[in-house]
Amino acid sequence: MDIKKKVKSFPSACGVYIMRSKKGEVLYIGKASSLNKRVSSYFISRGSPKTDSLLVNMADIDYIECETPEQALILEAALIKEKKPKYNITLKDSKSYPYVEVTKEKFSRIFISRPKKRSGKILFGPYPRTKTVKSALMLMRNIFPYRSCGVMPKTACLFFHLKLCPAPCVGEVSVSDYKINVDSIRGILKGERKRIIKSLETKMAEFAAKEDFEGAAKIRDKLISVNDLYKGKPQKHEIISLKEIIKLPCLPLVIEAIDISSLDKNTSAGSVVVFRNGLPEKNSYRRFMIKKVESKDDYAMIGEVVNRRYTRLRKEGGKLPDLIVIDGGKGHVQRAKQELDDLGLKIPVIGIAKQNEEIWLPFKRKPLVIPRSNPGLRLIQRARDEAHRFAHKYHLVRRKKVLLQE
Repeated sequence: MDIKKKVKSFPSACGVYIMRSKKGEVLYIGKASSLNKRVSSYFISRGSPKTDSLLVNMADIDYIECETPEQALILEAALIKEKKPKYNITLKDSKSYPYVEVTKEKFSRIFISRPKKRSGKILFGPYPRTKTVKSALMLMRNIFPYRSCGVMPKTACLFFHLKLCPAPCVGEVSVSDYKINVDSIRGILKGERKRIIKSLETKMAEFAAKEDFEGAAKIRDKLISVNDLYKGKPQKHEIISLKEIIKLPCLPLVIEAIDISSLDKNTSAGSVVVFRNGLPEKNSYRRFMIKKVESKDDYAMIGEVVNRRYTRLRKEGGKLPDLIVIDGGKGHVQRAKQELDDLGLKIPVIGIAKQNEEIWLPFKRKPLVIPRSNPGLRLIQRARDEAHRFAHKYHLVRRKKVLLQE
């Protein structure tokens, strides 16, 4: 894989980049205000011995585009906590960098500090940029309001009216509810994404069991907002999820979905739709009039479309997809895989069966059942549905022509 060439295609947007070894092990996770500039810089000038060692061991690199630098900061922390990359280390010159401090009070304060003495304090960091940390805290504060004042006032201040503080000063929040907010923010700063989500889900279930549906709804809204913190841009989040759940060798940035519409053998039609970066690329769609299959044999029709599509794409020097999605089950996928093998192409291919939305992999005895809420499954479904729509549209055009000729 040509890493330098791949990096050139990275966007100038902010996000998180993930470096991997030949075995797929995560070596390093970093954030950037411009993914293209930051990652390209690794290959321009000589770095430290640690950086040189990282580049020697790196075999692939992916990225997750984010909406804001603050979101990238939060996502980076979560991924480092979960993946534990070999080359991620904390900042050494920590005296000059800001921390987030959480006080040990009944109603803890949360604020940015540069403590001269760090022992005995609850601190998170250090962070390289104060501005980004302030903005990230504001994102968290909108979900989990907290106190930041030095001395609690006797009346609720402006932050209460802005819904950024639950006003413990005038008894507007209980100790237990306030603790949920503080513990959640501490968890986000530590990168404990899974623990926070599980904790909120448990709390929501407790409220529901007590038939406190208003309380359950409030926790549900917090849960949705926390999930949004970690999503990155929606399409990119779906692509990352799809790669992980199918165990693909690379991010499926280019997906092609294939379907057959065959109400009768004389007007059978096939379609290939292309999704690039999670979005349909309609000028790349292709339709096929079935020519070689005379009987109503869906497997053979899939085989014909796969053979014609990728024989031509390879001949023209076009970019092969990172993943092929077949609208069908076990037999459809196996036929598609056989055609690819005959062409000498190693393109991952999966099938999605309509009845239970099961995912079939070539020559596997049982399908992969993915939770309906999984973002990767939603991307597969969108590609499948678009292929079905496009094939059916062409099929109707062909039937109309046949009827007019009779």
